[in-house]
Amino acid sequence: MIIILEPKATLEQRDSLLTDLKQRGYGVHLSEGVERTIVGVIGTPELDKMNLVEQFESLPFVERVVPILKPYKLVGKSFKPEGTVINVRGVKIGDGSVCIMAGPCTVESPEMLFETARFVKKCGANVLRGGAFKPSTSPYSFHGLGEQGLQLLAEARDETGLPIITEVMDTRDIELVGKYTDIFQIGTRNMTNFSLLKEMGNVRKPVMLKRGWASTIEEWLQAAEYIASQGNYEIILCERGIRTFETYTRNTFDINAIPSIHELSHLPIFADPSHATGRRSIVQAVSCGAVASGADGLIIETHPNPEKAIKDGPQSLTFTQFEELLTAIRPVAEAVGRSLSPAV
Repeated sequence: MIIILEPKATLEQRDSLLTDLKQRGYGVHLSEGVERTIVGVIGTPELDKMNLVEQFESLPFVERVVPILKPYKLVGKSFKPEGTVINVRGVKIGDGSVCIMAGPCTVESPEMLFETARFVKKCGANVLRGGAFKPSTSPYSFHGLGEQGLQLLAEARDETGLPIITEVMDTRDIELVGKYTDIFQIGTRNMTNFSLLKEMGNVRKPVMLKRGWASTIEEWLQAAEYIASQGNYEIILCERGIRTFETYTRNTFDINAIPSIHELSHLPIFADPSHATGRRSIVQAVSCGAVASGADGLIIETHPNPEKAIKDGPQSLTFTQFEELLTAIRPVAEAVGRSLSPAV
């Protein structure tokens, strides 16, 4: 359940409530908004819930108490109705503008990475993406440069000023990746890696959580709840397509997920049209649809020479195509009362 405090509630009253809840053995999570302070209470037995509602609503500094029936408590809309805004080195995610993350699927070489970073920066991208550790279906595929790739991403950030996002795949790599990255990425294969999700809750950096390729929206939100339950509320959801019977595209982009997440959760949501489609020829069209439906941002794969890319060449945009995509989505954003995030 959540306890909504009166606007005039004092710090002493808030702290006494938190102490009382902890002494009762409940998990307590605090959300302090501009107008309201909300206390999330985890672990209340169903039989006691209505009695607790009456007890806490009788307190003079409590506005109301809302029982939460959904299995996700902390990432649900009611915990933070105003929405979560994440600030990454000055880049705001979830503030109503459309944030653009762009870069290669994987870090291949210094020359390729720096050329791409400079270009997407010039075009107005806000965050540089690139994989140092890459999951692959085949054990014989390229799996990334590891720490060397992380070092190159950090150098590209130093040169361009773009924050970086990169994937972490194993609990053993969290400390290493955390030394370099600004945003951790959890890929689709790890959405149900609960040990990794719990550890992500203990870091104090934003985490992008991609939807599992066969997961429902509720399962996805429960995966996010694992992270939030450990104290990290800076979570970015990412719709990257789900597996269906269709084979023309790599996955099926679930555009329903974007407005659905905005109805159900306070977390920002991105779209990944590159992985959703697997075809660079339709990435732009799907990006326009995602922006129109309310996506807080896009994460786009782009490469100076996709035909020679080690990973995901068919879905990576050329530099010209990336520039055209930004030109195409700008009027779409404006048509629905939004704008692209300002350049770094």
